[in-house]
Amino acid sequence: MPSPAERFAAARRRGAASHPALTEFAAGLDFPLDDFQERAAVALEDGRSVLVAAPTGAGKTVVGEFAVHLALAQGRKAFYTTPIKALSNQKFADLSRRHGAQHVGLLTGDSSINSEAPIVVMTTEVLRNMMYADSSTLHGLGYVVMDEVHYLADRMRGAVWEEVIIHLPQDVLVASLSATVSNAEEFGAWLGAVRGETEVIVSEHRPVPLWQHMLVGRELFDLFVEHDPGRSADGRAPVEEVNPELLAAIRERAARGSRRDGPGAGGGYG
Repeated sequence: MPSPAERFAAARRRGAASHPALTEFAAGLDFPLDDFQERAAVALEDGRSVLVAAPTGAGKTVVGEFAVHLALAQGRKAFYTTPIKALSNQKFADLSRRHGAQHVGLLTGDSSINSEAPIVVMTTEVLRNMMYADSSTLHGLGYVVMDEVHYLADRMRGAVWEEVIIHLPQDVLVASLSATVSNAEEFGAWLGAVRGETEVIVSEHRPVPLWQHMLVGRELFDLFVEHDPGRSADGRAPVEEVNPELLAAIRERAARGSRRDGPGAGGGYG
C-alpha cells in the first residue's frame, strides 16, 4: 500500500497533468506557489473567475500574472487594470521584463504604448471608456485582472469598477485581487451573479509583518508589544498588548498640556 507521501505525490502529478498551463507557469518561477495562489490558478485554468483576498505582500499579483500567461497560451488578450497611473507604469515594466516589450502595451490618461499588444496594462477608467466606445482593442480579450478591486467601494470612483465588471463580455474571465475586502464571501456572491461562476479564495497569512507606530511629541513608539506569557495565568502563547511606554507618554503629554492650560498657565511649564 502506498504511503501518504506517495499518495500526495501521485495526486500532485494528476493535478499537473490536468492543468498543463499552471505546470508550465510554475516551472518558470524561482519559488513554490502558496496554496491560495495554486487554488486561484487552478480555478482560472478550469474556466472560472476568481476573487482573491490576501494581505499585502502575500503575492496576489502572481494570480494576475498567471491570467496573463493563460491568455498568451490560448492566443487571447489580457488586460491588467490598476487604479492609478503609477501602478500601471510599474506593472507595465514588470510584465515587459517577463514577456518582452513587444508583447506588452500601456494605456493611461496620458500614455499610449503598443495598445494592440496581447497584454495591455491600463487604468480602470480607460477600460470603461473603451467598452463604451466599443473599441476594436477589446477583440480577442480573454482575461481581465482587476488589481485593488476594493476600489469598487470608493464613493467617487467605485462606479467605474462596477460598470466594468457588469458590462465586460460574458466569455471574459476576471481575476479580482484585493488586500482589504472585508466581506469577501458577499462580494464574491455578487461577482458570481453578474460574471458567472466565481471562486472566492481568502488567505489570512501575512508573510510580511505589519509594524504600527505612534508619534508622541518627537518620540516614536511601537503601538503594540508582545505580552509576557509569564504574567498570564493561563500560560498561553504571547499575545500583543498596547505598549505601556506609549500609554505613559500619552498621559504625560496630556498632563503637561492641562498644566499649561490651567490656572497660572504662564508659570513656565513646557
